Amino acid sequence: MRRIGNALAAFSTRWIPDAFVFAIALTVLVYLLALGLTDHGPLTLIDDWYSGFWGLLEFAMQMSLVLVTGYALASSPPAKRGIAALAGLPRGPRSAYVLTAAGAAVLGMLHWGLGLIAGALLAVEVARSCKARGIKVHFPLLAAGGYVGLMVWHSGLSGSAPLLVNTEGHFLESEIGVLPLSETLFQPFNLVFLAVMLIGAPLLILSMHPRTEDAEEIAEQPAGAAAEAAGSASADRPQTGARRRRDRKKQLGRKNGTGGPADSGDRSLSPAERLMHSRVPVLVVVAAGAVYLVPELVRGGIVGMDLNLLNFTFLMLGLALHGTLAGYASAASEGARNASSVIIQFPFYAGIMGIMEHSGLLETIAEWFVSFSTPLTYPFWAMMSACLVNLAVPSGGGQWAVQGPIVTDAAASLGLEPGVGVMAVAMGDQLTNGIQPFWALPLLALTRLRAGRVLGYSAVVMVFGIVAASLCITFLR
Repeated sequence: MRRIGNALAAFSTRWIPDAFVFAIALTVLVYLLALGLTDHGPLTLIDDWYSGFWGLLEFAMQMSLVLVTGYALASSPPAKRGIAALAGLPRGPRSAYVLTAAGAAVLGMLHWGLGLIAGALLAVEVARSCKARGIKVHFPLLAAGGYVGLMVWHSGLSGSAPLLVNTEGHFLESEIGVLPLSETLFQPFNLVFLAVMLIGAPLLILSMHPRTEDAEEIAEQPAGAAAEAAGSASADRPQTGARRRRDRKKQLGRKNGTGGPADSGDRSLSPAERLMHSRVPVLVVVAAGAVYLVPELVRGGIVGMDLNLLNFTFLMLGLALHGTLAGYASAASEGARNASSVIIQFPFYAGIMGIMEHSGLLETIAEWFVSFSTPLTYPFWAMMSACLVNLAVPSGGGQWAVQGPIVTDAAASLGLEPGVGVMAVAMGDQLTNGIQPFWALPLLALTRLRAGRVLGYSAVVMVFGIVAASLCITFLR
């Protein structure tokens, strides 16, 4: 496994481009496929591309906020202490890999947003802790472990398709009705798959640990080093009044021992600055947020959480843990610097979705799979088609919107329960995240690694997951 993992990692490092280049390459590939397999001409396909180009703006903003609010929450002093304590548990490289992959998998099963952000941050902190204690771990492999949650999320409690078809008024209700979670997420084949991934994925990551002399440790600067360097580099420049006030706030913020906000009563601060460093505005906002949030969480629990509620929860928790607007704004600013790749690449994936949907390419692919399927084999082939479609339509909810009607119709024509078709799409959608840089963008931003450094290792976990899911959905229904 070490040789396989290292070989795939070397291949992906050399041949898999940056995630932005990957998005452009997929756009060209889908365009050429649609040109050859559909009746849409070259100019019509350009129109199809543009018609979908801005279709994910709301989703892009939501994902950017997942990154920013998740980063701000995880970088609060209490959360840092918790992650640091967890990161300090491993006593060797093997336990470091298992802890990171298992933690990311459990969080991904609970909620994909938690698995995405906390998994990446856990990988970073484990790498830092191991380096500080002289334990040599291979950081790209740790990052791959932190990405495992995105390969189980759609089978977990936040799965878009299963939760949507369990909601009254969903767009396929007239065809399949409202499906309880007992017919989708809590099917035995899905539960067995999750158990296999929870145990097998960390062991698989562990087995790919390279030799000690080949391990590449984290090379990230310590927190705040970049800011210190920037500050010293600008020390010779003439200071404006605003810069002097900013420098004074930074110096005062360091006096409390945590690098956080200064005492709100410090007389050297102006009234406006005191307000930013006061706890009163945060208490007002968090109290108002709790009035809405607590009843919602009690009523719907984590199963009822959507992206907006997730971001609102992260925002309120982050404000509460930072304690002041100044502390939170500083952490959110750092998180926002990591969101640029998400913001700029989402329109290109939305354009791919536009080509797939408007040209009829998606329907052509799905019908091809149905043409040689039987009631026994169709769930497997539907899952494999979802694996392929996910490379071009990486949004789980978006993929169900365009592929769901085709899969459920095919399942009905073959006498299969609709819940099986739902889970076939869900399982296929999540598994090829292992080679799809779209969802890895936040992890790549937080770890500062290129896609090729991580995806070679996650591809091995993906293959393992596809085999496990294929056996489960075929023989355990």
